This record gives sequence, structure tokens and C-alpha cells, in this order.
Amino acid sequence: MGKHEVARRAVFLDRDGVINRVAVRNGTPHPPFHVEELELYEDVPDGCAQLKAANFLLVVITNQPDVGRGTQSREAVEAMHLKMQSALPLLDRIEICYHAGERYGQPCGCRKPQPGLILRAAAELNIDPKRSYVIGDRWRDVDCARAAGCRAIFIQRGYKENLREAADFTVANFNDAVSAVLRDAGL
Repeated sequence: MGKHEVARRAVFLDRDGVINRVAVRNGTPHPPFHVEELELYEDVPDGCAQLKAANFLLVVITNQPDVGRGTQSREAVEAMHLKMQSALPLLDRIEICYHAGERYGQPCGCRKPQPGLILRAAAELNIDPKRSYVIGDRWRDVDCARAAGCRAIFIQRGYKENLREAADFTVANFNDAVSAVLRDAGL
């Protein structure tokens, strides 16, 4: 970072349950398995445009542990991301953790709630986490925001989710999350 270069603001977006719809089984959200199942929430394109117009970088941060477990192919996840980027060309980056976690012998620092995905993007894109936000629908997203020093916005989607940390804002949908970011940032 140059002597006079100011670190930028970003909104880190969880993928499943924030950008796209999930299948809820027994109160738990599950990601789409095939690219044909990837369906964006209707308010996401306009919300991303509002955030971009306010000079926020848009970075998707997503755990995709089914790849690490061997139940989902990396190619299928990448195909979904190509479709998502085509529908949301304003996205600046997608950060992905493919690890399945310690229980599967794959510990890492990037799987949410660890802050690795945010910290990597922050270093590479000159982002100031303290001036940035995480929008998520799971406890892992809120904890990840806290660990990285970001503000946390929790979208309450109605499934069984017990937060470990308090979110700065709890909202009903993506549009409300965008409004919370803009209001909190004084825009």
C-alpha cells in the first residue's frame, strides 16, 4: 500500500442463504448441488448495485465443505460461481474454502468462522476490515466478522440458527441488509 493510499471498504457476502436460495431440511440450510439449482434472491442484483455505487468492494466468502468431504465436485462449485458472476458482474472477488474442517482431518484458517477468507481478500485488495461489513445468515458468518474486525449483519431466514456472538444488525432480507450498511456507513 502506497504512503497516501487509503484502505478501501468492502461488503463480504456469504453465498448460500444470502446471495442464493438454499434448501432447508430439518431446519438446516443446504446449498444447491447442481448449477441448475442456483437461484439468486430477487433483491440481490439491485442491492449489489447500491453497494457498488457507494464505493464498496463486493467480495463473496463461502465455505464449500462438500468438496472436502468428497460429496461435491470442485467443478460443480466453479460452474455455480461462473453463473453467479454472470448474473452479478459487480462482484470483485469470490473467496472459497473447500476444506471440510477438523472433524474430517482438514483444519485450516480459512473456513468460517475463521477469518482467513476475509484477511486474504483484505491483504490482496487493500481492504480495511474495520470499515467493512459481513452479510450472512449463519452463526459462522457473524463469528467470522467478529474475528476479522468487521461489522456483522445477520439475515434471519427462519431456520434453526443460534448465534454465538451478537450481530450489529439483524434483518429480514438482503435489501434490508444493504439499507443497514448504507445507514451505518452514513450514506
